[in-house]
Amino acid sequence: MELVNEYIRKHEERLPRYNYLENLYKGFHDVYKQPEKEDWKPDNRLAVNFPRYITETFMGYAYGIPIKKSHPDDSISEAIAEFEANNEITDHEYELFKKACIYGHAWEYLYQDEERYTKMTVLSPKEMFVVYDDTVKNRALFAVRYGYHDLNNADYPGEKYGEILTRTDTIPFEGSGKGQPYDNPYGYIPCVEYRLNDERIGIFEEVTGLVETYNHTIGEKANDVDAFAEAYLAILGSEVDEDGVRRIRDDRVINVWGTDDAKEIIVQFLSKPTADGTQENLLNRLENLIYQTSMVANISDESFGNASSGVALAYKLQAMSNLALGFDRKIEKSLRKRYKIFCSLQTNVPNRDAWRDVSITTSRNLPKNVLEEAQTAQALSGIVSQETLLKVLSIVDNVNDELDRIAEENTESRDVVMEQMFGGAAGGQSDVLEESGDGAEEA
Repeated sequence: MELVNEYIRKHEERLPRYNYLENLYKGFHDVYKQPEKEDWKPDNRLAVNFPRYITETFMGYAYGIPIKKSHPDDSISEAIAEFEANNEITDHEYELFKKACIYGHAWEYLYQDEERYTKMTVLSPKEMFVVYDDTVKNRALFAVRYGYHDLNNADYPGEKYGEILTRTDTIPFEGSGKGQPYDNPYGYIPCVEYRLNDERIGIFEEVTGLVETYNHTIGEKANDVDAFAEAYLAILGSEVDEDGVRRIRDDRVINVWGTDDAKEIIVQFLSKPTADGTQENLLNRLENLIYQTSMVANISDESFGNASSGVALAYKLQAMSNLALGFDRKIEKSLRKRYKIFCSLQTNVPNRDAWRDVSITTSRNLPKNVLEEAQTAQALSGIVSQETLLKVLSIVDNVNDELDRIAEENTESRDVVMEQMFGGAAGGQSDVLEESGDGAEEA
C-alpha cells in the first residue's frame, strides 16, 4: 500500500493541469481571477469560450455519427449489439471521446454488475492512472482508481478510497488499509485508455495562451467603451464651488478657472485616444490563430456557406479531418482492447478470439449531397461491386443489411414473374406439363 500511495502522490502532481483544462472547457477562465481594479475604473471581465466551441465542433464533426461495429459471425455480432445496448453506447462513447479531447486522454472501466452483465463507465484521468514497466513492451502492471470522500471542508479533502486493479484481483482500499480482494474475471486489467494523441495533449491545450490573450484584449476593449461613455467634463475658465470639486471623481468633472470672460470659458469632454482599429486587428488575428493552431474549423464563418461543392467543403475541413483520422487510429486500437476484455468471458461469447474479427467503421458528420452520391454510384455501376456502390450512398446505414434486402426483393420478383408467365407455384416450380392422358384434341 505504501507503493500505491507514492504513485498516488505523483499522480496528484498532475491534477492542477487537468483542473485548468477542465475549467477552461467549463468557461472558468483565468481572466476572472485577476485582481480587481479600483471602484472608479472600468473592470470588465469577458471570456469567449473557445475551448468548448473547439471541443464540441470537433466532436460533432468526427463522432456525431456513432461508430459502427460489426462481426462476420451473426451470433457474436448480436452479443456485441446487446452489450452496447446495455451500456447505452452512443452516449457512453461520446462522453468518453469528449473527455479524451479535453484532457488528452480518458479511461474506460469495465466491470460485472449484479446480473452478470459486462458494464462500462467513463473515468477522467483525474480519477485513474496505470503503472507501466520500463521494458520495450511498456507492459501495464496495475491500475489505480481513487478519490476522496467529500466532507465539504476545503482544508481537509476527506479520507482516500479506491481500488487497485490487477490481472487477477481487484483490491479495494480505504484510507491506509486494504479491503478483501475479489477475483478479476477477465484475466486482463479491466480498463482501457483512449488517447487523443501519444503525447496526451488536449485538443485546445496548445491555444490556451491565445485564448487568455483574447479574453484580456476584449475585456480591455469593453473598458475603453466604458471609459468613453464616462468621459470627464472639463470646465476651463470658470470656478466650480467646493462641493462640486468633491464630486469630480464621481461625476467626472475637471474644473480649471482663471477668467470671468464668458468667451474664454471652455466646456468640453476629455477622452483618451482610441485604439479601436488596433484592437480589432489583434482580436481578428488571435481568433484566426486559435482555429489554425487547434486545427478545428470555424464552421460559423461566412466562408463555409460559400462552399459550392463537396470537394470545396472538404478542403476547408482538411485539417480537422486529418486530426479526426489520427484520433480514429487511437480509438480503433482501444476499442479492440475493449472487445478483447469483453470476449474473454464465456458468458459473453463462446470464442475468446472473436474480438480479432470485429470491424470498426467511423463516419464524418457532414452535409450530404445525395444527388451527387447517386450520380457517382451510377457512374461506377458495372465497374465496382454492388457492395462498394452502396458504400458511396450516405442514405444506406448498413451495407450488409441493404444487400440482404436487395437479394430478398430480387427473389420475390422472380417468383412473381414465374407465376405470371407459367402459372407455377412459388419458388419457381411450374405445372406447364399436362397430366398423363390429357392429350390435345385431334384435328
